[in-house]
Amino acid sequence: QLQASGGGLVQAGGSLKLSCVDSGRTFARNAMGWFRRALGKEREFVASISWSGFSTLYADSVKGRFTMSRDNAKATVYLQMNNLKPEDTAVYYCAARRGYGMEMASPSYDYWGQGTQVTVSS
Repeated sequence: QLQASGGGLVQAGGSLKLSCVDSGRTFARNAMGWFRRALGKEREFVASISWSGFSTLYADSVKGRFTMSRDNAKATVYLQMNNLKPEDTAVYYCAARRGYGMEMASPSYDYWGQGTQVTVSS
């Protein structure tokens, strides 16, 4: 139902833009989130966006560098990642929750995509 793409290999200081298409029928009523899992670490929250797209929430580690947005007409969310650092290397997952508001906790999300690898070289 959720298909993430846009990952790849980039040098430190570079940029990538991730996309996640939701083929479900309730995208416009779902808040969305991005999470990541680095090798050997637990999954962590990255960003969340409300159903309207007017409100966003970011982890402190990415605030000011990453921007989450959505296009409800295309049932797609995006994560623009600028000034990437080696510590951003991880598999990035998009997630959807049956609710309008943003959430940081992964159990609050009902659907998960398959993940896309982001690797930042130093």
